Amino acid sequence: MGKDTIADIITYIRNADMNKKEVIQITLTNITENTVKILLREGFVENVRKHRENDKYFLILTLRYRRNRKGSYKSFLNLKRISAPGLRIYYNYKRIPRILGGMGIVILSTSRGIMTDREARLGRIGGEVLCYIW
Repeated sequence: MGKDTIADIITYIRNADMNKKEVIQITLTNITENTVKILLREGFVENVRKHRENDKYFLILTLRYRRNRKGSYKSFLNLKRISAPGLRIYYNYKRIPRILGGMGIVILSTSRGIMTDREARLGRIGGEVLCYIW
């Protein structure tokens, strides 16, 4: 894992999704745990569990796939990193973008923790836009 944990999570999930891997392992930090909880709650990830190995903690994610009529699996997870360590992007609650007219989610880092765009609008708080997921 590098210095940008959100970008690492997104890269791990995107690469596993492209290679049709069902299970991936991510190093456990507070940011990764809260972000993965949002993905689980919103239905982008099927299952999450904690795993301990040699005094290191990991999150084991089970990705979700759609099955077409022909029997092939199609991924439906698109992720895009917005704010980066070199360029932070902040929005107040009125300017938080809607992804696909509300079908996707925006994950924000606010003063009350990491949350989705809907929760931030309801709480009337803005913050740093971490990523878009649709």
